[in-house]
Amino acid sequence: MKVSTIIPRFLVHWFDSDRIDPKADNSSEKIEWARLAPFILIHAACLLVFYVGFSWTALYIAIGSYLVRMFAITGFYHRYFSHRTFKTNRFWQLLFGILATSSSQRGPLWWAAHHREHHKVSDHDVDVHTPVKRSFLWSHMGWICCQKNFYTNYKTVKDFAKFPELVFINRFDILAPLAYGTFIYLLGLLLSQPQFGLDITAGQTFVWGFIVSTVVLFHATFTINSLAHIYGKKRFNTPDNSRNNFWLALLTLGEGWHNNHHHFPHSTRQGFYWWEIDITYYFLKLMSFLRIISDLKPVPEHIKKTHTKGKCS
Repeated sequence: MKVSTIIPRFLVHWFDSDRIDPKADNSSEKIEWARLAPFILIHAACLLVFYVGFSWTALYIAIGSYLVRMFAITGFYHRYFSHRTFKTNRFWQLLFGILATSSSQRGPLWWAAHHREHHKVSDHDVDVHTPVKRSFLWSHMGWICCQKNFYTNYKTVKDFAKFPELVFINRFDILAPLAYGTFIYLLGLLLSQPQFGLDITAGQTFVWGFIVSTVVLFHATFTINSLAHIYGKKRFNTPDNSRNNFWLALLTLGEGWHNNHHHFPHSTRQGFYWWEIDITYYFLKLMSFLRIISDLKPVPEHIKKTHTKGKCS
């Protein structure tokens, strides 16, 4: 195929995730390298840390950028859009949908559609990211790299697909990361002014606060698909291999209590017990006090007692 016909196709797909190529095999698990170029390049761009250097301010911005967007992913992509464990209005669902999309992990409807399917067939042959039936690398990131899993199954998320603004940010999911990266760069320009005395540059802020933060965010989120189905303890006799993992719970603000979640995915809280740290839940609870969200679904007591194997650290 001529280069002149390849370039327009993958460029269009970078900006329009819903654009279906009639010539493509939409059931193929072949890695689509051209379409993955932004994903590959942002990993390579982490090497720019050796050019821009290190500062504590840049590191703090990177950590803050990670935490804010991780909360948007865990609280809204997962607990709201995927499982509807609480309610909010149209404004807040759009705002946090945009913030989560800025993580470059595709749009809210794509994310929720795949996750809902995962719960139906978790760790079975048709589960697209099971490490039990497939390799660790496939579970961690391989599944997002093929034609088969690029598109959004809007039939699975009819409840949210009725909102045109959500369909828009889902379809053009590159816009939010571009806007967020621009914001981080402009923040760096502001903080680099002499009156702040921070000894930081806009380039340093961008590389640490957007590029490095986004890549770490990728792989921290991916660990729930991969590591949380391999390592940890299984409190409940779920039909899959989901595990509770304390360290992953810290890394992902509460998502590491994965066996709890697969046992009862309808609860806002994934750390079922007080000693199970669930930072996302604490912030969602605060948001409910501020009346930004409402109707947080609790964990029923009888659910905690069902098929219990003992405490899990």
